[in-house]
Amino acid sequence: MSDRGKNLKSFGTGKFTPEEEQEIRRKGNEAYRRNCKKRKAMKEQLQVLLNMPLENERLKNQIKQLGFDEKNINNQLALSIALFQEGLKGNVKAYETIRDTIGEKPVEKQEIKEITTEWFK
Repeated sequence: MSDRGKNLKSFGTGKFTPEEEQEIRRKGNEAYRRNCKKRKAMKEQLQVLLNMPLENERLKNQIKQLGFDEKNINNQLALSIALFQEGLKGNVKAYETIRDTIGEKPVEKQEIKEITTEWFK
């Protein structure tokens, strides 16, 4: 058994004082909040980058040839086209990403059978 979660199993068993348990929880909450802030900042930074105009003139010209208006050409569009091209080449992961992004991900259904007391006799 790994050491992961070892401290959690010790809570309420008398191995830690209530003050120690409270301090462990406090530190865990602080770490959680820091990570949430980092993820939020990264998301915001990526959104800024995606919305920036595409600077690569060669790519910009290729996208214009596809019929897109120059004012709508940005990094997000370029990435979307690259992902689409990968899907056309047979990259299943790219296809699944596109499918899921446009909301066509199949619903995973799990069948739950009714449990009766007859099973336990």
